[in-house]
Amino acid sequence: MTAIAAPIMRTNVDTDVIISINRMIGNSVRGSLGKWAFGSLRYLPDGSDNPEFILNREPYRAAEILVTGPNFGCGSSREAAVWSLQEMGIRAIIGSGFGDIFFANCFQNGILPVVLDKAIIDSLAADIEASQGAGRLTVDLQEQTVTSPSGLRHVFEIDPRRRAGLLEGLDEISLTLRRDQEIRGFQASDRTARPWIHFAGHQA
Repeated sequence: MTAIAAPIMRTNVDTDVIISINRMIGNSVRGSLGKWAFGSLRYLPDGSDNPEFILNREPYRAAEILVTGPNFGCGSSREAAVWSLQEMGIRAIIGSGFGDIFFANCFQNGILPVVLDKAIIDSLAADIEASQGAGRLTVDLQEQTVTSPSGLRHVFEIDPRRRAGLLEGLDEISLTLRRDQEIRGFQASDRTARPWIHFAGHQA
């Protein structure tokens, strides 16, 4: 994926900043949250666009990648934070660290969270800003690399199972079902080895 990237370098951007709990009350249906992502930063008190917020400026309005400050997505466990980002077109988030639950929720909703050293994140943000958004960032999940607008290539780590899920469009349930025969084999052997822990007559 090669796309416009927007740097949001604040520290500790929590899930309430990403999507306010007030916007979820009576409005929690997926498909309706994208316009409220970063609402407190994105809009002025009168409801108009805040011209100072990066995602309200060209070309960043079309950003599909976020480059973020430390501990992005901390705070509450609300999955709607990830939904709102997905609905506004975000496909990857690159940062030096994320809230644990937010990080897991990204994978469940088709967003790739990439962890790189803070020095690299700062360099990526500076590179993007120097090009005034004209440069594109490339994220290659197959090769596990991020390439900056100036051509610097950085390798990232990712759990193989989660990587496969994103590449093949599978969620946790689908990934588990792919191992159905292994699971059934274990259950059968375990029933023989430890019959006392299985209900009488129960069949897998």
